[in-house]
Amino acid sequence: MNYKITDWLPITRKEVLSRGWGELDVVLISGDAYVDHPSFGAAVIGRIVEEMGLRIAIVPQPNWQDDLRDFKKMGRPKLFFGVTAGCMDSMVNHYTANKRLRSTDSYTPGGKSGFRPDYASIVYSRILKQLYPDVPVIIGGIEASLRRVTHYDYWSDQLKPTILEDSGADMLLYGMSEQPLRMLVEALREGQSIRDIRYLPQSAYMVHESEGLPETSDWETVEITSHERCLKDAKAFAANFKIVEQESNKSFARRIIQRVKDRILVINPPFPVMSEEQIDRSFDLPFTRLPHPKYKNRGPIPAFEMIKFSINMHRGCFGGCSFCTISAHQGKFIASRSEASILREVEQVVRMPDFKGYISDLGGPSANMYKLQGKDLEICDRCVAPSCIHPVICSNLDTNHDAMTDIYRKVDAHPQVKKAFIGSGIRYDLLTKSYNKKCDNSIDRYMDQLVSRHISGRLKVAPEHTSDATLKVMRKPSFRHFHTFKKNYERVNKKFGMNQPLIPYFISSHPGSEEVDMANLAAETKEMGFRLEQVQDFTPTPMTVATVIYYSGYHPYTMKRYYTAKSKVQRRNQHLFFFWYKKENRGKIKQRLMALGRQDLVEKLLFSKVPKSEMVAGKSKSHPKSKSSHSKSKGRSKKRVNAPVKQKKRRKQSNNPNSKRFLK
Repeated sequence: MNYKITDWLPITRKEVLSRGWGELDVVLISGDAYVDHPSFGAAVIGRIVEEMGLRIAIVPQPNWQDDLRDFKKMGRPKLFFGVTAGCMDSMVNHYTANKRLRSTDSYTPGGKSGFRPDYASIVYSRILKQLYPDVPVIIGGIEASLRRVTHYDYWSDQLKPTILEDSGADMLLYGMSEQPLRMLVEALREGQSIRDIRYLPQSAYMVHESEGLPETSDWETVEITSHERCLKDAKAFAANFKIVEQESNKSFARRIIQRVKDRILVINPPFPVMSEEQIDRSFDLPFTRLPHPKYKNRGPIPAFEMIKFSINMHRGCFGGCSFCTISAHQGKFIASRSEASILREVEQVVRMPDFKGYISDLGGPSANMYKLQGKDLEICDRCVAPSCIHPVICSNLDTNHDAMTDIYRKVDAHPQVKKAFIGSGIRYDLLTKSYNKKCDNSIDRYMDQLVSRHISGRLKVAPEHTSDATLKVMRKPSFRHFHTFKKNYERVNKKFGMNQPLIPYFISSHPGSEEVDMANLAAETKEMGFRLEQVQDFTPTPMTVATVIYYSGYHPYTMKRYYTAKSKVQRRNQHLFFFWYKKENRGKIKQRLMALGRQDLVEKLLFSKVPKSEMVAGKSKSHPKSKSSHSKSKGRSKKRVNAPVKQKKRRKQSNNPNSKRFLK
């Protein structure tokens, strides 16, 4: 494809002038480099504004430490400044679970760090308000969305008020904000003042107490505990979360208000879940699917490289996991693209000049939720449950997987596609008959198609823990269902003459998890033949049940108290058990087991052998070494299952912005 510079949205003043533009309508400030791809929020926002006939420019990763020339170069926009920290919360982007500064940034050319500030949305907004105090500043993206009410900030170890208070921004659009954006642009274009636009769904703003609340006949209003009281009462803060989570995931939600000092935060209810036509409209915008040419000599952008040949089929997740932010941002209801839209994107991907025949991911936040929804939507309209599949799978949920299987087969049959891998995490409990008791035979057809054609050597699933008590806090099924899934998965592999290891994800130091639970986890997974590699420490991120428990000690739904490992020593001791197989850990693990009174686990964990017939370090002992699935092989049949991808590439997939694990 031979693109011209004008095929991208402008990011320099020279590009703006070359289009014959003087004044811009909208200027968008972004913490990420500009990648013109539907998985990158700034590109989607920019293309929507462009589609509406307005002039927009993007200022990616502006320098906030010099004379602020990057914030001035586009001049004063006619309508507003848009601000986003990028595809990740800037603090998650910058720091590890142990609060260590990361040395790389996956959304910057060359993977270099240091190109965005901490709390980027706040820093950018304050600068714009300093330079252009009379121009509206609208914030959005995942950082703003997850910080829209009083929230616990792990990195400063304190409760912070709504980001509207700290940033000085005029309005916040939360969630996937195409619909409120379009309505906002139309209102501003018609001459309405930002202070008059109080009726906009899926938006938040602040008013002074003396103004009073804007009247509305459209929504009921619920008031949550003030920020000031939350600072003094952790239990009150916890109680707030239940209201916020439920209202965020209702079909017909209430307006939420919260007092902050002498002002009132107002959060209007979200739009209904996007229709197929609406979500197609976003994905069918004229993206080049490439980074801006300006970055050509600065090195690849790691996050883009991971999703370069991937296709996102849907948004949302009804799992409601306690540690995951997806429902707070994308919602629990699934918005699915049409088959036609997905296949159009396949055609775009196969025409890319460096496409070698391999689609890296055909999925979404959870790979196997495409087209899944309630059988009777009126029942869904009355539902306040945060999860459709915990503590049991809802009897009203249609879990038929045939639509996914059909898409997989059609993409797989494309003459230019050698393999279409499912790189997103599979929700294994939906595929396990011991848990999904009312499932139909579609899950058997799905498993056959998945195992025989779409696994890149290994399949990722996320049981997260082995302790039933901890899993209950996580809103995950009992680990016994993972045993059942594993047996069925191995049966299907055998059916097709394959040996594709199962790779489980686990979390340490999650609220409710004690050190002895981690010791048991290590022993049980070893007995199953695993040497764990896909593991992580729990990181408290705003707007999750687990973070509320971490800070307050209370579960927001039951007000029951839970233990959480907080100190570095406590967290390190839990994480240690993942790596029982490392010689340097043996002495420490033995010492911890003796202190826990679990001498019975010393022999089992440190001296017994891993079953020979099972997987070791995520690989089968009997599985031959072979080249990457992306390597060329003369005469290789398209229908042959490819060997595992190299470890280095597999780990990078965690940067996939479509991935559920990434959003966690």
